[in-house]
Amino acid sequence: MLSGMRFSSLRSSDPIAAISTAPGEGAIAVIRLSGSNAFQIAGSVFSGPVSTYATHTAHYGSILSQDGSPIDHVLLLVMKGPRSYTGEDTVEISCHGGSLIPRKILERLYEAGARPAQPGEFSLRAFLNGKIDLAQAEAVQQLIAAKSGHAMEQASRQLEGSLSQRISSFQTELTDVAAILNAWVDFPEEGLEFAPMDEMLARIEGTIGKMERLAKTFYDGKPLHEGLALCLLGSPNVGKSSLMNALLREERAIVTDIPGTTRDLLQEDFRLGGLLFRLIDTAGIRETDETVEQEGIRRSKKALAEADIVLLLLDASRPLSENDRALLDAAPKEKTIAVWNKSDIGRPDPAISEIAISAKERTGLDQLQEAIERLVWKNGPPSKEEIVVTQLRHFEALTNAIQAAKACAEGLKNGVSAEFASSDMRACLNELSAILGTNVTEDILSAIFSKFCLGK
Repeated sequence: MLSGMRFSSLRSSDPIAAISTAPGEGAIAVIRLSGSNAFQIAGSVFSGPVSTYATHTAHYGSILSQDGSPIDHVLLLVMKGPRSYTGEDTVEISCHGGSLIPRKILERLYEAGARPAQPGEFSLRAFLNGKIDLAQAEAVQQLIAAKSGHAMEQASRQLEGSLSQRISSFQTELTDVAAILNAWVDFPEEGLEFAPMDEMLARIEGTIGKMERLAKTFYDGKPLHEGLALCLLGSPNVGKSSLMNALLREERAIVTDIPGTTRDLLQEDFRLGGLLFRLIDTAGIRETDETVEQEGIRRSKKALAEADIVLLLLDASRPLSENDRALLDAAPKEKTIAVWNKSDIGRPDPAISEIAISAKERTGLDQLQEAIERLVWKNGPPSKEEIVVTQLRHFEALTNAIQAAKACAEGLKNGVSAEFASSDMRACLNELSAILGTNVTEDILSAIFSKFCLGK
C-alpha cells in the first residue's frame, strides 16, 4: 500500500511494472512498465531493439525467458516521456490472456530490474509529473468503478477537467482579492486601496454564490457515484418479494401465500433510469412471537432507517389493516412512496396513493419508475453539461472554502484588521487548492491512491 512508502520514494522514477487488465481468463492481457530504464528493461526481455524504436509505435515479437526461449508472442508499444500517461518512458506489452502467461512476463520484468507497482502508482506518477491534477486522478478511479451511465458521464467530464476548471476559476477570482489584502497587511502605513471596499465584497460574495451552487450538486452527485438503497416495506404477504422479482426480472425471492415467508433481508443490485440501486426486500413487519421472524423484522426496521428510498407496499385486494396504517404513519414521508400492489384483483384507494401496480402481472412498473425518478431528482436530473460534485472530499473542501470566504467578507464588513481577513482568504484558497492537489499531504495522497487497482 502507498501508506507504507515514504513520500520521497513515491517521487522517484524507479521502474515499476504491473498487469493492467483484470484477472481471470481472457483473450489478451496488458502489462505496463514505466520509469527510468524502462526501455532498457523491456529490451532485455524482448526479441527486438526496444531502445531504438520511435515513440508511439507498436512492434511484434517475443518475450524471452532467461535461457532465450520464448514465453509468448506479444505486441509491444513504446511511449517516450513526457508523452505518456505517467509522463515517464513507458512500455505496454499486450500478450495472451489467462493467469500463467501474464504472470511469467511480469516476473521476467522483475528479474530485469523493475519492481512491483503499488496500487494506483501509475496514476500517482501521472499526478506528480503534472499530467493530471488530483481531481482528475480521482476521476480515473470513478470511471473504472462507474456502475451507471450517469456516473460514467460525470467521471468522464471530471477526467477531462471540467471540475478542475471550475475550481481554478474560483481561485483566479479570489487570488486578486488575496493580493490586495496582503498589500494592506504589508504596507498598512501607506493607506493603499487597490479597489473600493464594496467592489471587494462584491467579488467575494459573487464567488461564494458560485461555490455554493457547485456544492449543492453533491446531493445529486452522491446517487450518481454511490448508488441508492431502495427498501421494500410492508405488511406480510402484500407482494414485496413479487415486486423484487419483477424489478430484477428474475425469480430471486421465494413467493408463497404464507405470511412471514421472508425471514431475512434479500439484497440485489439493479439499474433503473441510468442509476444503480441496491434493492432490499425486507421481512413483513407485524407483531409476532416467533423468534426468527422477530429478528428479521428488527433487520427490516434497520434497513428502513438507512434506506435512501422506501417503497411501502399496500394490498389493493383488501382493506387497510391496523398494521398498514401504522406503517404509513411510521415511514419517513420525505423518502417514501406508497404503492398499491395487486391492482389486478382489487381497487386501490387514490386518496392514499395514485400508484397502482400488479407485481404478479408486471403492470404499472413504468409509472413506479417515474415516481422513483421524481423522488431522486426533485429538481430534475443533472444535464450532461452540468458539473456535479461526486466526491465527499471535494464537497468538504468546498464547504470549508465557502465558510472561510464568508468569514473574510464578514470581517471586512465589520472592520476587522487586514491580517484576519487575509488569513481567512488564504484558508479559502488552501481548501480550493486541496481539491486540485497543489497542497495536499502524503496521508491524503496515500488514502486516495491506495484505493486504486493495481496497474492503474
